[in-house]
Amino acid sequence: MDSYSKKIELKGIDSQWHAIEIPNDVFSEVNTNMSDIRIYGVTANDTIEAPYLHKVSKAENSNSEISFNLLNSVNTQKGYFYTYELPQKETINEILLNIEDLNFNWEITLEGSQHQKQWFTILEDYRILSINNDQTNYSFTTLKFPDASFRYYRVLIKSKEKPDLASVNISKKAKKAAEYRNYNIQSFKVSQEEKKTIIDIELNKRVPLNLLELTVDDKIDYYRSISIQYLADSVKTDKGFYYNYRPLATRTLSSMENNSFQLPGTLANKVRVIVVNNDNQPLKISGTNVKGYVHTLTTRFTIPATYYLVYGKQNGNFPNYDITKTTVSLPDTITKLNFGSVVEIPQPKIETTSPLFENKWWLWLIIGVVIALLGYFTIGMMKKEL
Repeated sequence: MDSYSKKIELKGIDSQWHAIEIPNDVFSEVNTNMSDIRIYGVTANDTIEAPYLHKVSKAENSNSEISFNLLNSVNTQKGYFYTYELPQKETINEILLNIEDLNFNWEITLEGSQHQKQWFTILEDYRILSINNDQTNYSFTTLKFPDASFRYYRVLIKSKEKPDLASVNISKKAKKAAEYRNYNIQSFKVSQEEKKTIIDIELNKRVPLNLLELTVDDKIDYYRSISIQYLADSVKTDKGFYYNYRPLATRTLSSMENNSFQLPGTLANKVRVIVVNNDNQPLKISGTNVKGYVHTLTTRFTIPATYYLVYGKQNGNFPNYDITKTTVSLPDTITKLNFGSVVEIPQPKIETTSPLFENKWWLWLIIGVVIALLGYFTIGMMKKEL
C-alpha cells in the first residue's frame, strides 16, 4: 500500500458484500479518472485486495414510443388543429413536434378525449419557439406534461401561417431520478466583461461535477448561449497567476426551461460560466447550485482482515476484476460501511549517497591548488624553452 498516499479504515464489515460511498475528501486526492482507488485488507501475514463494482447514481430512463394515427388536420381562426388517435389506451407524458420552420414563437393547447365528444385540457398557453440567426440557434418544441391516459389527443398551434410540421413523436418517459450530493459554495462572483457575463464559482474542495443550476431573477424572455468551463490548472508568472480553464459544456440559458445543466462528471473545484449577452442587457443571476452523483463501491469481502479504502497514486491504472466481466448475484440488501479517519501512508525513504565533499569550500580549495600547479609547471616549461 506504500505506493498510495492515503487510507481510510472501513468499519462495520460483517458480511460478504458491502457498499462504500466514496467520501468527498477522497476526490481531492484521486487521479482525474479515479483509476487509483483500491480496497486493501491487512492480516497478520498478508495484504489482500478486495474487488469492487463502481456505480454512479445517474438517472435511469425507460422510454417507450407510442404508435398513433393522424386523424385530421384542420385550421380555424384560432390556428391549426392536429388530432391523433392511439390504437389503444396508453399512458403518455411527452409529445415532440418536429417543426422545420426556423423562426417562430407560438402558443400550444393540448387536449385529451376518450371519444372526441368531450375534451379535457392538458396544456394551455404552452409556448414553443425556434430562434435561428447569427447569434443564436435554439429551439424548444417538446410538450411535457404529467402522465395522461386518453384515446385521442388534439394539438392546437396558435399560428396564422401553417406550421411546417414534419413529424410527431408520442412517448412515455419513465425516469428514475438521479441521486445527487449538494456541494458547498465557497465563493460566487458575477462580473461583466464587454458583452459577456462572467460567473466564477469556487467550491471548498475538488469533487465530480455533474449538475449546475443557475438562478435568474429576470422575469423577461431570454435566450443566451453559455459556456461552462472548469479550472484545469494554474501557473504562476511575473504578472501573477495564469488560470487555464477548459470547456465542460455549451448550453442555452433560457426562460423556457429550468436552467439546470448536466455536466460530464469532471473533477474540479472552480467553475466559470460565460453568458453571451450580445446587445442585450445582462441578466440578474443571483445564485447557483452545484451537485454531483454519488459514487458507490459495491465490494466483496471474503477473508477476515482490517480493510482500508486506499487512494492517491499518480498514474495508477484501473483494476481488472472478474466481477466486472461477469453477472454477479448481489443480495437484495447491502449495508453501507462507516469510515475511520483519513491517514497519511508513510512513504519509503529513498537513500541518497552523500557527496564526496559536502562543504563547497573544499571543492574551491582543490580547484585553486590544481590551477596553481598548472601555472607553476607551465612557467617552468616556458623557462626551459628560453
